Amino acid sequence: MTTAPDQDAYDVIVVGGGVAGLSAGTFTARNGLDTLVVDAGGSILRRNAHLENFPGFPAGVDPRRLLDLLGEQAERAGCERLQADVARVESTADGFVVETTDRHGFRGEYVVAATKNETDYLADVDGVGIVDRGKTFVDTDERGRTGVDGLYAAGRLAEKPHQAVVSAGHGAEVAVTLLEDDDRPFYHDWVAPEGYFTDRGRDLPPGCEEIDDDERRDRDAESRRVLRERFDGPQPDDQETHPSLTE
Repeated sequence: MTTAPDQDAYDVIVVGGGVAGLSAGTFTARNGLDTLVVDAGGSILRRNAHLENFPGFPAGVDPRRLLDLLGEQAERAGCERLQADVARVESTADGFVVETTDRHGFRGEYVVAATKNETDYLADVDGVGIVDRGKTFVDTDERGRTGVDGLYAAGRLAEKPHQAVVSAGHGAEVAVTLLEDDDRPFYHDWVAPEGYFTDRGRDLPPGCEEIDDDERRDRDAESRRVLRERFDGPQPDDQETHPSLTE
């Protein structure tokens, strides 16, 4: 993760680097949108001792390792990542300005808010509905749209259940919704066998590519190598404690 991005203008700025935010960023970046994920740290998943209901891990997975893998996947997809606190989001005539607490400002055509229950940084955006039920949420439709064009909320902030897989799925759904609202063609996000579309006289859909058997074997070998390396030994990050237990 970088300490400062290389540019100050993006197609999409994701506020929050937990499961929902990283999932959303992965999908928008893979579709070719310049995407910045601003992460203040402190994802609630880091307090979990062991995650046992996330698909694909029959014996469970260290939740901090899962977050690291999601972050690496977002970067491989093309996301830039910045560790910083967002102080405010401002709506402008051509999108949004996102300002961090250290006074860095970034322009984005779209913003995805994915910060669990933190909403103070949205106070200056007219039209955002804030729901207070002991904790604050952003009022959205089922697919994460707020009352402000171009502003979305994903995961727990959009009143989705706590489960990590739900947040991951909703982050992806919000990203696909954003792409649809941007009038982009249907987004497959497939890697298909060679000729799957083209041998039937069809153009490759957006987000899709065809690969031959050699490339498939190379990618499979790479995926196995990466997983062996990432799971070779205990996760170095310690489990975090709930703030109420440290007071």
